[in-house]
Amino acid sequence: MKKKFVLPLIFIGVFILLTIPARFLWSEQESFEPPNEKSPIKHDVEVVSLQKDKSRYKPGSDISFQAFLSNKPEHSIDMKVEFYHLGDKIHEKIIQVSNKKFDWTWTPPEEDFQGYLVKVSPLHNQDSFQTIAVDVSSSWGKFPRYGFLSSFEKMDKGKQSSVINTLSRFHINGIQFYGWLDEYHLPLNDASENWNNMANQKVNSKTIKTYIDLAHQKNMNAMSYNLINGTLDDAEKDGVQPEWYLYRDKQQENVDSHNLPDNWKSDIYLTNPANGAWQNYIFNNQKTAFEHLPFDGWHIDQLGNRGKVYDSSGERIQLPNTYKSFLQNARRTFEDKDLVMNAVNQYGQEQIAQSPVPFMYTELWDPARTYTEIENVIKENNKLSNGEKNTVIAGYMNNKKSNGNGKFNTPGILYTDALLFAQGGAHIELGEHMLSKDYFPHHTLHMSDELTQSLKHYYDFMVAYENLLRDGLQEAPLTVSTSNWVRLSDRPEKGKVYAFAKESDKKKVIHLINYFNARHMNWRDAKGTQSEPSMKRDLTLYINETKEVKNVWVASPDWNKGLPQKLEFEQEDGEVHVNVPRIKYWDMVVFEY
Repeated sequence: MKKKFVLPLIFIGVFILLTIPARFLWSEQESFEPPNEKSPIKHDVEVVSLQKDKSRYKPGSDISFQAFLSNKPEHSIDMKVEFYHLGDKIHEKIIQVSNKKFDWTWTPPEEDFQGYLVKVSPLHNQDSFQTIAVDVSSSWGKFPRYGFLSSFEKMDKGKQSSVINTLSRFHINGIQFYGWLDEYHLPLNDASENWNNMANQKVNSKTIKTYIDLAHQKNMNAMSYNLINGTLDDAEKDGVQPEWYLYRDKQQENVDSHNLPDNWKSDIYLTNPANGAWQNYIFNNQKTAFEHLPFDGWHIDQLGNRGKVYDSSGERIQLPNTYKSFLQNARRTFEDKDLVMNAVNQYGQEQIAQSPVPFMYTELWDPARTYTEIENVIKENNKLSNGEKNTVIAGYMNNKKSNGNGKFNTPGILYTDALLFAQGGAHIELGEHMLSKDYFPHHTLHMSDELTQSLKHYYDFMVAYENLLRDGLQEAPLTVSTSNWVRLSDRPEKGKVYAFAKESDKKKVIHLINYFNARHMNWRDAKGTQSEPSMKRDLTLYINETKEVKNVWVASPDWNKGLPQKLEFEQEDGEVHVNVPRIKYWDMVVFEY
């Protein structure tokens, strides 16, 4: 029977083709209307990357964006741009695009110290999107994101621009110019064009000035590094007096010193920071540096606990008690400059917290090894500053692995940054390279493409949600349970998910950090052995909550490119039931009342 209909069907098909007007025959080459939303041409166009012109924006200023597509659209297409503040979409716009690269501007709301997330996607294919964060802040000290520079030899401006542009993509808003100076007691010995720094590396003044200028163009603050009380062995010829020094003995026979490698200019000989004559001396020499190099402030370093030390009268000196007066006098001397001071393993942090510094800075060493110990530092700093100052941690990752060459271990970096960011801290780690040693120029490990891309999402997340992460929320009690694939813990614990909460009047923020697959619990991941967690699905939480909850949403730097996602929930008998769809390193669940 089937064979009888073959020829008639062929004749019918030919007749139809010959009689239908040509204008109704659609082809890719000759179409009477643009391709529809399912066109393969349009689906080939994806958003590859986003950029913006600065690291930080003052309220009321325009923000310039650029987007890059995978290829040039064959036909003009519509791109959708959406602007989010925390869990809410606050604005959107449609841009018609016909080129591989396009740009636009946005004027954010006038409110100061606010973070936003921007999503860009083809209107016809919103599953292909990229995001980027925006920080609108009149100063950098409230939400510090500290980076560094450590090489100042003569170099091409294009290379310098590339470094600053990369740091700007990570929203770095302050840069520590490490090791640029000539000598600790004479940071700028003369106004010559070239000199050797303390490690006898070449330094070019034009390179420093260019870096400062490029940083200022991005609204980054440029911070001049120097010790609070360091001199060289021949400092007396430059006017340093014996009565200014710290001594190891009451008889003032041995000046306190710190050994440096033989190929450096000298060991460090330490003065008494509380000595008024020393303060006047170093302040005047720092002024000279500021007159020739337009730094925005002074990053003041120290050498930590020196044990028993004495002044020139044989009196015992408690070094932490000298820091506050030094910083207060420095503030009076440098009224228009920022002051940041390092507390080595928290040494002197109580006094520094009471001083005119915009945020806390802690360089961590042993015995602070575990995730619990690193988060305790942030909690302590919050307490010391009455919750008014955020924290930057100088913690050198994969430091033993970096004795050789290779790559940074991505899981080790992300676990540590997840905990630091969730607790409201930041991590000085990015410069011309990623830090692995306290000697910042050390550079034997490099970042993989995977780590680079992941950190972009982490820094976007820290900026976009800065008002939930770093804006004065208080620790909150949390009673939570689950019957799913893991046990929950109220502290960082191997094999469990660490759950803790912070709150304001209108929101509760619940952080979930997944140590289910963690190989160890040491934040430095010294040998680079930390293991990558698998993406886990469906974590149902039962959370005690007496307030009436209006909305629940989740966001993560590990999936959905940081975008907030509304969650269905039930609340009854003082308990909220909610399912978190997935978790890798870190999820943030938000209750809105």
